Amino acid sequence: MTTPIWPGEHEPLGATFDGAGTNFALFSEAAERVELCLFDEAGAETRIDLPEVTAFVHHGYAQGIQPGQRYGYRVHGPWDPQAGHRCNPNKLLLDPYSKAIEGQVLWHPAVYGHDQDALDQPDERDSAGYMPRSIVVSPFFEWGDDRPPRTPLHESIIYEAHVRGLTMTHPDVPAELRGTYAGLTQPAIIDHLVELGITAIELLPIHQFVPEQFTFDMGLTNYWGYSSIGFLAPHNSYSSAGDRGQQVREFKSMVRTLHQAGLEVILDVVYNHTAEGNHLGPTLSMKGIDNYRYYRVDPADRRRYIDYTGTGNTTDMRSPNVLKLVMDSLRYWVTEMHVDGFRFDLASALAREDHAVDRLSGFFDLIHQDPIVSRVKLIAEPWDVGDGGYQLGNFPPLWSEWNGKYRDKVRDYWRGTPASTGKFASRFSGSADLYAGSGRRTTASINFITAHDGFTLADLVSYNHKHNEANGEDNRDGEDHNRSWNSGVEGPTEDPAVVEIRQTRQRSLLATLLLSQGVPMLLGGDEIGRTQRGNNNAYCQDNAISWFDWTDVDTELLEFTKRLIRFRARHPVFRRRQWFSGRKLDGSPLPDIGWYKPDGGPMAKQDWSATTGSLAAFLNGARLVSTGPRGEQIVDDNFLIFFNPEPDRRAFTVPPDLGDVPWEVVIDTDVAKSRDLLIGEGEQLELAPWSLVVLQETAAADPVG
Repeated sequence: MTTPIWPGEHEPLGATFDGAGTNFALFSEAAERVELCLFDEAGAETRIDLPEVTAFVHHGYAQGIQPGQRYGYRVHGPWDPQAGHRCNPNKLLLDPYSKAIEGQVLWHPAVYGHDQDALDQPDERDSAGYMPRSIVVSPFFEWGDDRPPRTPLHESIIYEAHVRGLTMTHPDVPAELRGTYAGLTQPAIIDHLVELGITAIELLPIHQFVPEQFTFDMGLTNYWGYSSIGFLAPHNSYSSAGDRGQQVREFKSMVRTLHQAGLEVILDVVYNHTAEGNHLGPTLSMKGIDNYRYYRVDPADRRRYIDYTGTGNTTDMRSPNVLKLVMDSLRYWVTEMHVDGFRFDLASALAREDHAVDRLSGFFDLIHQDPIVSRVKLIAEPWDVGDGGYQLGNFPPLWSEWNGKYRDKVRDYWRGTPASTGKFASRFSGSADLYAGSGRRTTASINFITAHDGFTLADLVSYNHKHNEANGEDNRDGEDHNRSWNSGVEGPTEDPAVVEIRQTRQRSLLATLLLSQGVPMLLGGDEIGRTQRGNNNAYCQDNAISWFDWTDVDTELLEFTKRLIRFRARHPVFRRRQWFSGRKLDGSPLPDIGWYKPDGGPMAKQDWSATTGSLAAFLNGARLVSTGPRGEQIVDDNFLIFFNPEPDRRAFTVPPDLGDVPWEVVIDTDVAKSRDLLIGEGEQLELAPWSLVVLQETAAADPVG
């Protein structure tokens, strides 16, 4: 292969096709020389030195190079692990700006930059035969009239799902499309999501990732995908059309189709670390390009890394070029791939300066001033595994956060944990204690009870203990303290009494989630009763443990969830943008929220620490709920919610200070009965164990059942 190479440009980074050829640009301050490696159809390699260096960017323009061209880099520079440098030209390296990647890593000693027997010495074997290739991609795509739905956060309902898991067993998805981006666009999947009523699908990582060798050696894989190697490349194994750049078109088509259905696409992104692991890990990309500047090396021993992520390495967000890579990636996914937001894995690691997490870090500054990224949905997982990494409530304005305290307190409450009532009430009403003081609104709280990491909803009410034996680690992995209760029997059972408790508790947990202030996130499959058989760490299970079982759908639970979501959508009092004040509203003798004991009396200070958890909440919607963006007043009906997280039946009295008005039962999570009941001031209603009931003033009652 003979390819003329001209100086080209140092911007943009990556491989940029202009219609006649491709510009290649790679940042490396450590590199003394960079070889562009081009591969033909037979796999033969041609090496060309990039002829120019501008501001540590090595670049060149290759005339005639078209989309679909396979390429990589070899970086000549210092091999000096004690100084943090790991350049080894024997290793073919992926472009950090790859927009598509072909193939997978084949685990062989050659993909490691160091000698396995002498860690400070370079390995001299050529890794090209075991490495995937970067691919030149065409930027052209017919988006048509694609428009982002732009659903306001306070109206959003997020659905966390996996590209493969959602579609792998669905009988109405063609076999060749299951587990792919195209599979997500099939009518059966779209119809399920639309009829369910969610507004956004949050996809587990779809950046190109590499399963770790230890999972491969056990015959497993990294199913979740939290092991990125390409921040701009959609994962090639999720493409039904092949991986020579076709995954980009297929991903774009998926986004366009989901937008047409009114669904937003949020990506779970992993910028805090890469698949290159610790100092014993493989050399696949950044480690061999400029290890010292891409990763946080330990200043006391630069052969090793500072690990805030639990994966062996942490990207160095103090480095301008790493920050640029992350920001370029985010902008690319918004402008070129049309996604609607991001959930940032271990986001605290991105905000660390010298050590501590800093709300004023360069990362936050760049996000907030960016005219593109600042306009999409930004969701933080507000912790990492380092000291001081738990930063729930401390992220700046514009950000929402996965509210781990919401998850924990709601779980505790519905398993009958003593003295959890006050915290539960705080979480149900929006977690003002966490967010109100920093100028944020109720939408700062992403409420969830279950997520990919942990038990599913069905397992939360069916297991006391994790059952991760299939993971090959003797059940040592995964969280031990799950705040779960098996409802009387561990695992599957046909005992009708236990089954009834589990069904009621699932409904009560779902009702709590969808009636709480904040933004609800539903774990995909919880609405159909999906189980992982007690596995609470199914990261390596790309099989029936993790996949939806579309042949075993709890249709009653599904219909109940649909009705709950429709109910929330119709009633703005459950999705306020402003905080409750607890004070009487203008023109109303009643406050915007009130809390009551089961006997109808108001909750006093000492009642919040009582061992019983039963209580009632009054939500005032008949007066002003909020003001819309154009000054319109948004009003609703009044609601009264009874909570009984106890093993016995409990009588609740309608509080007398709410006025002499009739109330109608519109939601009852007790699966043993269906109510059609009116109740008035001072009258009693008996709740089943573990159940929740919602009453609505009868002026416009809206039964859910």
